Amino acid sequence: MKKLVTIFLALVSLLSLAACGGSGSGNAGSSDGAVSITIFNSKNEIQPDLEEAAAAYGAANNVNIEVYYSQDTVAAHLATRYAAKDPYTINMVDAKDVYSLGAEYGYDMSGQEWVADTDYAITVDGKVVGFPVCVEARGILYNADAIQATLGEEFDPDSIRTLDDFQAFLDRMVAGGMEAPVGILKPDWSLAAHYLQHVYEEHADVEGFVQDLYAGNVDLMQDEKFNALMDTFDVLKQYNMFKDGPIAVEDDQVHQALSEGEDAFQFGGCWEWNDIIDYDYTGNIGLMPIPQNVEDEFTGKMVVFGSKYFYVDNSENTTQEQRDAACDFLNWFALSEEGKTLVSDTCAMISPFKSNDVPCANDIGVSVKKYADAGLTIVSYDYDPDDHYSKLGAEMQRYLADQCTREELADAIEAYWASSTPVEH
Repeated sequence: MKKLVTIFLALVSLLSLAACGGSGSGNAGSSDGAVSITIFNSKNEIQPDLEEAAAAYGAANNVNIEVYYSQDTVAAHLATRYAAKDPYTINMVDAKDVYSLGAEYGYDMSGQEWVADTDYAITVDGKVVGFPVCVEARGILYNADAIQATLGEEFDPDSIRTLDDFQAFLDRMVAGGMEAPVGILKPDWSLAAHYLQHVYEEHADVEGFVQDLYAGNVDLMQDEKFNALMDTFDVLKQYNMFKDGPIAVEDDQVHQALSEGEDAFQFGGCWEWNDIIDYDYTGNIGLMPIPQNVEDEFTGKMVVFGSKYFYVDNSENTTQEQRDAACDFLNWFALSEEGKTLVSDTCAMISPFKSNDVPCANDIGVSVKKYADAGLTIVSYDYDPDDHYSKLGAEMQRYLADQCTREELADAIEAYWASSTPVEH
């Protein structure tokens, strides 16, 4: 009897595996003949929309699609999946992850139709492996309605080029009745991965500057760009409405203040849109370059970059049928009217594809398009070490809270880079 029970349980197990095809993305088919693929999404704000779109696409194209999200660090999360031999079919990652993970696991999409429609694809070793999900930009967010309500005049962001211009304007806002016209987000990713990042990106030879940081050959206190950007940061601190508790404030408080016009300026980018509209949004929030008292080739420009990329898994745990289905989905995402509407209207992202003429539902995107169309853009640097924003973000938080001097911050940044291993690219 025991032997019969054992045999019976083994048969049940085998039948179950045959029906399910395994638990991971290696499931190439199902009982209805549909191919099954998985998508890893690392943009939390679009998860419901992406799930709904994947379900509709799957039903129309006989594909079973599951969309997953994780708050874990992208590289660490995907490394765990690869270690378990259970990778996702399509992976949404940051640009730097395309160069590390995509080099080993990325499927060559060079021949896909979408490639000719964008300037933001990532090529590794001669192969197109990075599919751009959207375009984003960083700079100073402004609430034009709040400014007009305070000063009684329309706001022209082009009137502010220098830090002196900006400070004089902030003084006018204070005199007009807005006691603290700035809000500052505290997260390490905002302070280090975004604001501090400009120190590297606004050097004529970015790669050379970063390599000098690795080699310990940079004295930031003597660096014009570092000091110009930190001068601007000091002014943001001076007018920060949350300066009594700058690292205790929650992100939603900062977003709400800008959204509802309680303040008028905040360093940030396009990704803030879905947070801003959660409140009693006044309308007319835009993005302008970071004003600095340095006149150089970066003046009046903002960093515009492909933000988030898909790559298709090319490991032995994904079948060619699944890869083909994944590529079909990405072509739909980029080129179909439904896909264009999903990106620009439903998800309110700025499309990186030239043929997408669906108006962006993101007010901030209008500002970005203006600078992008005029060529007033700065190239992003995508090769920081993985712990850059967490370690230097903590140092920036100390500076935000007046717990260290600028010289101490500079020393910490220099020490970090000198102790880090250069990122291969």
